[in-house]
Order: sequence, then structure tokens, then C-alpha cells
Amino acid sequence: MTPSTSEAKAMATRLRRALAATGAEIRHAQALELVAQQLGHRDWNTLVASAPQPSPVVTIPVLRTFPGPEADRFYLDFLGFDVDWEHRFEPGLPLYRQVSREGCVLHLSEHHGDATPGSKVRIEVADVASLQRRLAQSPLYPLRSGIEEAEWGADLEVPDPFGNRLVFCVLR
Repeated sequence: MTPSTSEAKAMATRLRRALAATGAEIRHAQALELVAQQLGHRDWNTLVASAPQPSPVVTIPVLRTFPGPEADRFYLDFLGFDVDWEHRFEPGLPLYRQVSREGCVLHLSEHHGDATPGSKVRIEVADVASLQRRLAQSPLYPLRSGIEEAEWGADLEVPDPFGNRLVFCVLR
């Protein structure tokens, strides 16, 4: 397996140091080319092109909520999210917070302009059928959302009180 670009650069640095210790000085570019060839690549550029790419930046969706207890009731009590942190500039001003559940992270904002009510977020879960049963048994909301089967997986769409739609899904 091809090492990452940073690992290959570290190998080239170690090679230069080892050679320098024996009195053989080479430029860094030469060390990069030698490492690439030792790893089975034609040259450094070929190694870089085949090296694993860094993981993409994970984005966290921001959903618009409104002041009052309804966001707690829906996201915490009904869906089972936990509050990770909260921020208000001062008492009485809009709340911005992060909630999470089983690896899913959402930002909920009462700030006008942070997000538009009516957004849709897809959330991958391990078992959408058990989630559907649990939500259907909850006395908090009388939602009876059904699971939609599609060629890509199963979706359970759950509307929040603010017009947003959370689609819990299992991908095939």
C-alpha cells in the first residue's frame, strides 16, 4: 500500500539524514524521487497521485429552531439527542448549540439567518426499523412516519416542529 504523502516525505527526510551521516549529501528532491522508486513508483509525482487522500472535512448541518422548550422536547426527549454544548451571547438572546446521538452531530440555532426552516438532513443509522418502532411508541409526538424502501436503502423521514425534515436512513 502506498503511504500518505506526509509519510513518504518523512521517509525522504530520514533517508537524507542517514546518507548525510555517511558523508553522502543529496537534495531533498532527489530523496523524494528515491523514496518513490523504492516504493515501486516511476517518480515522486506518480507516488503523490496514488497516495491516499486525506479524509474530507466533515460538515455539521445547522438547523433553524425557534425559542422555547419545543426544540428540547423534540430533539432531546423524542429523538434522544444529547446536548454537547450551548452558547448565548447573553440571557434572552438566541441559543446556538450542538447536539449529538450515536455519532450524528447537529447544530441547532435560534439565530435568524443561520439556517432556513424547511431544511432536509440525511442521517445514516444502523437500524431504521427499530428507530421507527421506538418513535411510534413515544407519547411525545403522534408521528406515524413510514419507512420508504428504495434501491439505495431505507428512509424514515421525521419532520421537526420547525419545518425541517430529518431523514434517518440505512444505505445498501
